[in-house]
Amino acid sequence: MIITNLDVVMAQRKMSLNELSRRVGITLANLSILKTGKARAIRLSTLNAICRALDCTPGEIFEYRPDPLSEDN
Repeated sequence: MIITNLDVVMAQRKMSLNELSRRVGITLANLSILKTGKARAIRLSTLNAICRALDCTPGEIFEYRPDPLSEDN
């Protein structure tokens, strides 16, 4: 499964959800969905804007962890 660490990166940068929303140009609701890991997809242009605003890489925001319930593991 893909885990989002957006809240961790935001805390490290001392940036609020409101500030990130303003800088990236997406709604608080959509940013909140992404932050809580409930998003099913993200546009590369949005990811680029988030990385630019937070001065980070996509690998700092997202990580992969094998799903313990998956039959493939």
